[in-house]
Amino acid sequence: MISPVILLSIPGLRRADLSRMPHLEKLLVSGEVVGLEPSFPCVTWPVQTSMLTGRTPDEHGITANGFYWRDQREVEMWTAWNERITAPQIWDQLHQKNAELSSAVWFPMLSKGCAADYVCMPAPIHRPDGSEELWCYTQPTELYGTFLEQLGHFPLQHFWGPMASIQSTTWIAESAILAAEQFQPRFFYVYLPHLDYAAQRTGPDSEAAVSALSELDDVIGRMIQGFHSALDGQSPLWLVASEYTIVPVDHVTYPNRLLRDAGLLKVQTKDGQELLDFEQSDAWALVDHQFSHVFVRDANPAVLKRTADIFQNRDGFAEVLVGSDRDRYAMSHPRSGEVILISTPNSWQAYYWWLDDRQAPEFAHSVDIHRKPGYDPVELHFDQTTRRIPLNASLVAGSHGAPARSSAQQGILAASKSGVLGDQDRIDRDVATIVLNQF
Repeated sequence: MISPVILLSIPGLRRADLSRMPHLEKLLVSGEVVGLEPSFPCVTWPVQTSMLTGRTPDEHGITANGFYWRDQREVEMWTAWNERITAPQIWDQLHQKNAELSSAVWFPMLSKGCAADYVCMPAPIHRPDGSEELWCYTQPTELYGTFLEQLGHFPLQHFWGPMASIQSTTWIAESAILAAEQFQPRFFYVYLPHLDYAAQRTGPDSEAAVSALSELDDVIGRMIQGFHSALDGQSPLWLVASEYTIVPVDHVTYPNRLLRDAGLLKVQTKDGQELLDFEQSDAWALVDHQFSHVFVRDANPAVLKRTADIFQNRDGFAEVLVGSDRDRYAMSHPRSGEVILISTPNSWQAYYWWLDDRQAPEFAHSVDIHRKPGYDPVELHFDQTTRRIPLNASLVAGSHGAPARSSAQQGILAASKSGVLGDQDRIDRDVATIVLNQF
């Protein structure tokens, strides 16, 4: 029988970190480690999709951690289902090879509704009053009931926000072990997000980030033992992939404020709060870590030029891609903005459009990943005085997303057995081929 393949997807993992992770280092002692370059944009949704499909964003359609649907004038952040991916994924191709080659997918984004045999990812129930009930989407549906009995609810408050901690990654690992015991899938993809938190909050080389390595390694150690028992002594191939690495940042830019200053972005004022007006704005930016999509109404050529001129040669911006320039990174897709802004490695982009914090929308002060039209790492911080998320983007100490041009921006791809990866560095799109080759 073909050995099972277990893929651990670990954002933020660097080659130098392995020396602080004895369980992981022992797992790889007879294997191999090569560099892994993430495709641009080097953020969660696109990189995970590139690894699972072996395709580029202009083929698989995932160009950011969210979408702006022009026809509806609506932003969709962190809620999309698997149907948004427009290329076959590993489990689809395994099923084509042999219907009995089962797959499990644990917590990568965009996995709701995918064709994997077993699935688990957070899917809290949103109530009309704004409250949430903890829950997970699972395949089969009744599986979450089993986890609830044995592990309790998935600790969503520890998955993101100021309380983000090892507790969420621990629950992911423990539930994956239970699934492996019950189903013994041939391919198991497990997303372990823990290194993301401290590295962005306090910096990738901070004391907290170093402690996070030990915390994650302990969880990985328990996973190794748990999977060994669950797979009845079979010797699986473990693959470990860094989705991206996090680099220190000491600078932040505000694309929407610059567009507003130029008269291109418009706001609506409601109850003293300024909300972004998608209908009246000629241009606005959906920001995502170290890049953003600028959506220009009707792709107006004059506005495109004005927009590009605003950001060219401005501190914090390395590249301004207009129209066909986006082909440089395989980003010419209908879901992309007409202009793409890329930060310098030491800088990141905040979504703020208000000029006076007293006029910021209420959701800016909360962990609200769905209503904010862009990614907000300031949600990792908490102001004890106001009991709210602060509006101080300079607090963020680490970021990612810009093209990987230096060794500091390159992660690793590791295998527990030799003869799997070769001796050359890889790109994230190679992961799908490497997995499929094992079958």
